[in-house]
Amino acid sequence: MTANLTPLFAPEGVVVIGASRQPGKLGAAMARSLAAFPGARALVNARRPDPGEGVYASVAEAAAHTDGRLDLAVLCVPASGCADALAEAAAAGCRAALVCAGGFGEAGPEGEEHADALRRVARETGVRLLGPNTSGFFAPHLGLTASFVPAAGQLPAGDIAVVAASGGVNHALSFDLAAAGNGISLGVGIGAGLDVTAADVLEHLVEDGRTTAVALHLETVPDGPRLVAAVREVAAVKPVVALVVGRSDVGDFARSHTGALATSWRTTRAALRQAGAVVVDDERELVDALTALSRIRLRPQPDPGLGIVTAQAGPGLLLADRAGTDGIRMPELAAGTRRTLGELLPPLTYQRNPVDTGRPAETFGRVLATTAADPAVDLLAVYALTEPDSVDLASAAQDAGLGADSPAVVVVGGLPEDVAEQRARLHKTGVPALTGPASAANAVRALVTDARQRALREAGSLSVREAGSVSEGPAPVTAATCVPTGPLDEDAAKSFLAELGIRTPDRVACDSRADAHDALRLLGGPVAVKVLDAAILHKTEVGGVHLGVRTAAELDAALDAIGAGRRYLVEAMAPAGVDLVLGVRRDPVFGPVVLAGLGGTAAEALADVAIRLAPLTVAEAAAMPDDLAARALLDGWRGGPVLDRTEFGRAVSALAAALAASPETAEIEINPLRLTADGLIALDAVIVHAAEDTSKERDHA
Repeated sequence: MTANLTPLFAPEGVVVIGASRQPGKLGAAMARSLAAFPGARALVNARRPDPGEGVYASVAEAAAHTDGRLDLAVLCVPASGCADALAEAAAAGCRAALVCAGGFGEAGPEGEEHADALRRVARETGVRLLGPNTSGFFAPHLGLTASFVPAAGQLPAGDIAVVAASGGVNHALSFDLAAAGNGISLGVGIGAGLDVTAADVLEHLVEDGRTTAVALHLETVPDGPRLVAAVREVAAVKPVVALVVGRSDVGDFARSHTGALATSWRTTRAALRQAGAVVVDDERELVDALTALSRIRLRPQPDPGLGIVTAQAGPGLLLADRAGTDGIRMPELAAGTRRTLGELLPPLTYQRNPVDTGRPAETFGRVLATTAADPAVDLLAVYALTEPDSVDLASAAQDAGLGADSPAVVVVGGLPEDVAEQRARLHKTGVPALTGPASAANAVRALVTDARQRALREAGSLSVREAGSVSEGPAPVTAATCVPTGPLDEDAAKSFLAELGIRTPDRVACDSRADAHDALRLLGGPVAVKVLDAAILHKTEVGGVHLGVRTAAELDAALDAIGAGRRYLVEAMAPAGVDLVLGVRRDPVFGPVVLAGLGGTAAEALADVAIRLAPLTVAEAAAMPDDLAARALLDGWRGGPVLDRTEFGRAVSALAAALAASPETAEIEINPLRLTADGLIALDAVIVHAAEDTSKERDHA
């Protein structure tokens, strides 16, 4: 349920239920943390009330003696007492609650009973509940620290919100962000998420004027579509940087290449990226990305150009090398730019991009301004050491006009105290400052990724407008063709693909050996001979696939190996090419998803895949190969075939639309989908309906 979270994150007053005088108790730690809150505060201890010291026997009594409304109840009681405590708080007027205790779902059947009781009270009273099993949250600008971690109260106020699955990660990321010179607008540890989830907090942050960027940490996703919608809503107005746990997860559904490759970790990352989040690999990259994106954002564009100015050649080369690895364009500077730089710099310095200034002089600010103004440069990366007798880096950046209107990231090297002073001044002018080439490269990648993703979304919105749509939903997708019902063998599956416009080899389904010989004469050699049985999904393991059959004798040998009383598929062999895998399936969390990548028997070993939520437009589908590390193989590598992106996009979009339109279908997979000189051709196809035996494996020959 969506509701106002202001009583939780910006309450008028707070009451601690289970407050204690024993320093080691949770109730004592929480009371200390909340002591600085400037709003109404009250403490409740039913066993040891002391009204003279502000400790009351009940929430109702506390409310009667407190100036201001007690919106938020912080429950510091055991799991067994939380439901009753929540009901008492609700009856006294509390509209939100924080439950830090453990002992719920993770504690077995008894804990599940406590969780059910707590959830039931929250639902019946309308109280919004954060937790249980969390170390809490904090809103530094309000002086509100609802956390039992003492140092959380010292976090500086700022404009980055942290939404973390774990209370511990919430604190860890917030401390790391603060160490990098950032402040926190809101830090939330979701915990067990019995009521308030990450999606709820994201929706709350959409209109939070204090927050300019959001850190999102995920471990599990209870409602995929809701999370995607929330991320999309936030990312439309402010950057979201996401870190997903579970890289090694394979999942319970890895019975096909599509299932094995579309793990929950990969699918979640892909879904977040498609929704507009910048997805990172670790917490260091997250901090660097947010340091930049909370201050500057490039305009949406598909291929931003990076300019580098460095006062030391080596670090500049590190930046340039990483940019190349990340696929970021570094254009050569225009002739006019180089002429101006030639007037500002010594003759032996390199001035094409990267610009190596040598030891910076008083012209450094003008060098920055000139390079940033080059028509091909959309983002400037700067490296310099703190050398007060040579250049004041913060002043040079300010003189160059770097900031929101001239996006740049600056690496400041030097002693910690010198770096901190320069960083604070740079941040004050809106220029993100990093402390090393690797961190700057992380920031650059995040900024470029964000610009590219927003450009892709804008292109999708344009497609909607050009198609005459008045909705604000996804761009038009390929018209859906429903999947036939009932068991489908390979021939039937390929016939369906042909209806979608996906090319398949010439073939003949044969009921007898005589039919198979007629088919060989019709097709000519070489042919593939396969057992044709919808119940046999892994044909190679039963000797059911024979390739390169040319003669009647070879055909008889293949039929003998397959066995009598079978149906056969005799199919023309396809020309050589590059094998892909293309699959659509129903993910248990996110619904229909599409996977494309390198195919054949090496698909799972290489795991070079792109994943998208379905349905998707032809343009969105056509961009999927850009995600692949081996995408060069699809662009005519060493005289090989070139992928027609439009043909590929149509095939993907049609397959995704078919799955979305066929609720009884669990999965459709083409592996391999071969790229040849004549285009794409599906060499094998499997369609699995939801009711079919999920223990069966399938063939990908």
